[in-house]
Amino acid sequence: MPVQAKLAAAWTSFVFLYAYVDILAFYKPGVVEDILAGVVWEFDITQTWALTALTLLAIPISMVLLSMALPARVNRVTNLVVASVQVPFAAFNAVGQLGEAWMSFYLLGVALELVVLAFILRSAWTWPRRTSSPPTSRATPDRELLRAPHQA
Repeated sequence: MPVQAKLAAAWTSFVFLYAYVDILAFYKPGVVEDILAGVVWEFDITQTWALTALTLLAIPISMVLLSMALPARVNRVTNLVVASVQVPFAAFNAVGQLGEAWMSFYLLGVALELVVLAFILRSAWTWPRRTSSPPTSRATPDRELLRAPHQA
């Protein structure tokens, strides 16, 4: 499977985890009431907050497309940089939940995000520097073996 496809699939998984942890958090008692009062965690819901939240979510969403569209060298570097930046961001989200009643839920979500980010980093880091050339002969060794009995 091409590295680009693996990375795009991993970023898609990351985005689902990222979004669903937030969506499932709406079921935590008091969250909806706080949102209706104009507060998310400690932050007032403002246009600046919404733009920041959208930007932070748009980055991994964009990586799904970029992982398939960018040339290999740029793709590798972009995945390494963006995934590396996402790691401390995910860790920050976990630290913010320490001591909370729903800490296990958030820690599991962040742990799963970190596993996907580790996969992305490993895949980008180990990306083959050169792709192998296609065989020069039209017949592969397997085809030669299939033909050999018929030539006798």
